[in-house]
Amino acid sequence: MKAIKPGYEVVESSFGSSFYYSKYSMNSNNKAHVWHYHEEIEMVFVNGGAGKRQIGSHISYYTDGDLILIGSNLPHCGFTDHNTGNKNETVIQMKPDFLGAGFLGLQETKCIQELFDKARGGIAFGNEIKKVVGKQIEKMEGLLPFERLLALLAILKELQNSSDYRILNASGFSLETQVQDNDRINMVLNYVKDNFKTQISLENVAAMASMTVPSFCRYFKKMTKKTFTAFVNEYRVVHASKLLAEKPSSIANICYESGFNNFSHFNKLFKEFTGKNASQYRKELNSVIYESV
Repeated sequence: MKAIKPGYEVVESSFGSSFYYSKYSMNSNNKAHVWHYHEEIEMVFVNGGAGKRQIGSHISYYTDGDLILIGSNLPHCGFTDHNTGNKNETVIQMKPDFLGAGFLGLQETKCIQELFDKARGGIAFGNEIKKVVGKQIEKMEGLLPFERLLALLAILKELQNSSDYRILNASGFSLETQVQDNDRINMVLNYVKDNFKTQISLENVAAMASMTVPSFCRYFKKMTKKTFTAFVNEYRVVHASKLLAEKPSSIANICYESGFNNFSHFNKLFKEFTGKNASQYRKELNSVIYESV
């Protein structure tokens, strides 16, 4: 059994700038399916569309675009593909100290450090702030480097002042641990990403992590704030949510395509996770997607 670790991405700043900025048309961001991490804090604005997000141990499905902030060294996948239906995607990446040593300790800028601290668990912003800030992020494309920096600072301050957000990973979750722990949990998360459609043996995953099953279960719960079984089931339910919105397949087929081998068990878990059954979820989600087009 081969488990691939998430790739470490080397990020180069945009020409003449202290941070990276890129705007991709539709689904042209080629990192959409790559499980990766980097030192840089990452802001992503997806203009329209619906898709899956995986950040750390959090998996969910977004509709009508997305605005997220991902902390340093927090593994994640890209957020768009050929089924997303977004207009474009803008990515901004900045080192935690890109403004220089001591700058974030100033009275005027310490709010930005507070935002970066919250981003350790990943932040998803709500619809109201997403609409306002999304436009500002896209306008940065036509600015000169100095004006672009000022615009970024204003955006970061606006995000910190907003209450329209949620932290994606449980309190205390962080992959900024010892290198051995970081590699181990990343390897496990990546294995689930690549194999959730098939049966996943807890014994095999524990062996892959060089641990006994009881030790691995305690370790995974400590690191992610959820059990390994719950994480795998959550991953499968979110994938099923994605298929329900994007494919005309029957719910039974989607159940099995998402890695479940028992339809009644799928229905039970799906309702526990989303608060509604699969057919109701599909009907309501399609309504939201079509209304936003």
